[in-house]
Amino acid sequence: MKLTTAFFRLIRWPNLFFIVLTQVLFQYCIYERIYPAGLRNDGDEKQFWTLVFASVLIAAAGYIINDYFDLNIDEINKPSKVVVNNIISRRWVIIWHLVLSVFGVYLTFHALSFHFFWPVMLINFLNVFLLWFYSTTLKKKLLIGNLLISLLTAWVIIIIFLSKFGLNNVYHLAHKDLYARFFRLTILYAGFAFIISLIREVVKDMEDIEGDRDYGCRTMPIVWGLNASKVFVAVWLIVLIAILVLLQFYVIQFEWWWSILYCTLLIVAPLIFVFKKLFAAYTAKDFHQLSNYIKLIMLTGIVSMIFFKIYP
Repeated sequence: MKLTTAFFRLIRWPNLFFIVLTQVLFQYCIYERIYPAGLRNDGDEKQFWTLVFASVLIAAAGYIINDYFDLNIDEINKPSKVVVNNIISRRWVIIWHLVLSVFGVYLTFHALSFHFFWPVMLINFLNVFLLWFYSTTLKKKLLIGNLLISLLTAWVIIIIFLSKFGLNNVYHLAHKDLYARFFRLTILYAGFAFIISLIREVVKDMEDIEGDRDYGCRTMPIVWGLNASKVFVAVWLIVLIAILVLLQFYVIQFEWWWSILYCTLLIVAPLIFVFKKLFAAYTAKDFHQLSNYIKLIMLTGIVSMIFFKIYP
């Protein structure tokens, strides 16, 4: 039981749940709402679930290899949560990383090869190496590691969009209005995922500043300092809040009142709360709480897709 618990902690099961929830809601609340059954690809359901499993396996492999290379830093930042070497040996950690990566890539190819979606397949294949490179090098660099993780977070949504329109698919040409709507909603949610993930990544760097500094990392809080990093996060919070507020004014014309209330109370208001708390935060505990708040906002943002299923 202890080993099983440790393994699920190693693969960050709550984050994997986020991936599944995001893709499931995007598929059933947005894609299937826009495209009726007669306009979907043959085998769409099977393809979708295969891609979900592929996304989960590749992400789990990424979390595993990140903990493998972060062992020394984690022993300083969060010693009570270290799994590698304490419960699961480094050898088995590498084995699990390889197994999950291989199966994740295999499922991607299995899901998309019949439709000749080679660009998407190659990007998912490349993601395995990017996550390895992130764990060994990029996460220690100024901003580039944060941007990569934010892009990969957005990719969770983008891959579902791209999987619907391969090189041999003409649905988007025959139904331009539906394609345009689907594209706009993809950009909306992928953009939200990118920005909120970037905010959280920098906040996490502020939380881990002590351990990162001891091992020569060059993250934003170390290079620019805490105050400049807070300004960076604050700017992105303002951008995100402004976009969401403008979006609510746009939605008024459709009279989606419950959607507006939900977004205002459970996304915009919490973002304002995080903005207020940001400049009062100085300890690792403070930044950890902020990170958890942001994660909850990510959840409420994802769940908002339900309204596209509810409203006509």
